[in-house]
Amino acid sequence: MSTACDLTNKQCKPCEGGVPPLSQDEAKNLLRQLDGWKLHDNRISKTFEFKNYYQVIAFVNAVAWMTHREDHHPDMTVGYNTCGVEYSTHAIGGLSENDFICAAKVEALFAI
Repeated sequence: MSTACDLTNKQCKPCEGGVPPLSQDEAKNLLRQLDGWKLHDNRISKTFEFKNYYQVIAFVNAVAWMTHREDHHPDMTVGYNTCGVEYSTHAIGGLSENDFICAAKVEALFAI
């Protein structure tokens, strides 16, 4: 069985026509590898807490750099000491492995 570390070592792959979204069972299995992430509808999300706004913005910038490299971008909500991160693969109308790869990489950035 894979671990979150395995997910962080993977690279996102383009989700082009014909790639089906993950089933609920597949999504739930991958979700078990992520600490504190929630599955709702066709997306996964987590809210991260920080001491201050500066730390939030530093985190947002680190996530932006990583997601640009992966070419798989989340929706983010920024507050004074929180940052919500939400993934879904819009191109396929559901979740893909890319969502879980990037979520694991976001977790790794938060741990730094």
